[in-house]
Amino acid sequence: MVIKKRLKIAVLIKRFIATGGAERYAVEVTRRLLGRGHRIDLYARQVENSLTGGIRVVTVPDRLRFSSVLNSWSFAKESARLLLSKKYDVILSHERGYCQDLSTIHTFSYQTGMEKCSFFKKLNSIYLSPRSWLHLRLERQQMQSAWLVPVSNTVKEGINRYYGRTENTVIATPGVDIEWFNPVWVEAHRDKVRSEERIEPDELAVLFVGSEFKRKGLDDVIRAISPGMKLLVVGRGERSGYYHRLAEKCGVGEQVSFKGLTDDVRHCYAAADVVVLPSLREAFGMSILEAMACGLPVISSAATGVAALIENGKNGFIFTNAEKIGELLNKLKSADLKLAMGKQARSTAENHTWEETAAIYEKICLEITEGKAANRRQPV
Repeated sequence: MVIKKRLKIAVLIKRFIATGGAERYAVEVTRRLLGRGHRIDLYARQVENSLTGGIRVVTVPDRLRFSSVLNSWSFAKESARLLLSKKYDVILSHERGYCQDLSTIHTFSYQTGMEKCSFFKKLNSIYLSPRSWLHLRLERQQMQSAWLVPVSNTVKEGINRYYGRTENTVIATPGVDIEWFNPVWVEAHRDKVRSEERIEPDELAVLFVGSEFKRKGLDDVIRAISPGMKLLVVGRGERSGYYHRLAEKCGVGEQVSFKGLTDDVRHCYAAADVVVLPSLREAFGMSILEAMACGLPVISSAATGVAALIENGKNGFIFTNAEKIGELLNKLKSADLKLAMGKQARSTAENHTWEETAAIYEKICLEITEGKAANRRQPV
C-alpha cells in the first residue's frame, strides 16, 4: 500500500489485549496503521505479545492499583513523563489524559451517565466526590485534545452537549473483520452447531452476547421468548441466578441456555437466526456488527451507537419499546425475511471494516502532521 508519508505514532492504551471493546478497537486500528507502513511505539501496562509484532513497546509503570480512577490518573501522568523528551508526529490515546494530539472516546462522558440521576445524586457524584472530581478533571483534559474521535454519533452528541465540542471531532465506528465473520463459515458450521445445542430446524434461535446483563437488557430478551424459540446467552453477567429464575418464572427455562464466556463466538453466530441487543445505553454494540458480517438479521434498541447502521426493516429492526421485541422475533420466523435481511446486513458490514476505520485515523494523523508543519513555518 502506498502512503503519503511514513508517520511516527505513539499509541497510549493501558492494556493492549484482544478482549474488551476499547482494547480490541485499539489493537485493530494500531495493527492496521502499522500495516499501512507507519512506525508505532506502544505505551501500555499490559500487552499480549502475539499482538505486538513490528511494534515497539514501552512499558508504563502500573501504580495506585487500589483505585481505578487513581490508576487512570497515574497512567496519564506516567505516559506524559515518558513522552516528555520524545518526538512523534502524532500521539494517539485511547485513555483519558492530557498529552495527546488525538483522543479516541470509547464511552459516554461521565456527565452523560448522570443524566437520569436525581439532583442529590448528581450533586454528590459530580461535585462532592473526590473520586468523581478527579474523573471529571481527566475527562476535561481529554476533551481538550486537538482532535477527538468518538466511536459513535451517540457518544459525539454527549461530547457536544456537555463540552460544546464540535471542531475537529470525527466519528470512527468500530469495524469488523469480514473474513473472520462471514456467512460462508456460518453456513458450513450451522447444522453441526445447532445439533450440539439441540436446536430444531424449525426453531428460531435467538442470540444475546454481552457481559453486563442488566444494562444490555437481558431481562427484556428472556421475556420476549415464546414457543418455537431458543435463546442462547453468551457472556458472564451480574446476578446470573436472577436471570435463571426469571427464565423459569416466564416458563421458558428449557428454552434458555446460558453459555458463559466462549473462545470463538462464531460458533454461536452459526447457531443463531437473529442477534438481539436491547441495551438501555450502549456506546456502540460490537455483537450487532459481527452478526451482520455473518449475514444475520439483528434487533437493537435505539439507545445503541450501532443502531445508526441499521435500516429498520431492511437489515434489521430498531425499537424504542422493549415490549416490541417478541413481535419482531415472530416476524423473523419467516425464512424469506431472514434471508433478505441477512444479505442486506452482510452488505452493510462490508462497508464498515477495520480497514475503513484505520483509514479515518490515517487521514486525521496526516492532517495533524501537516498542521504542525504549517505552524513551524509561521514566522515568530
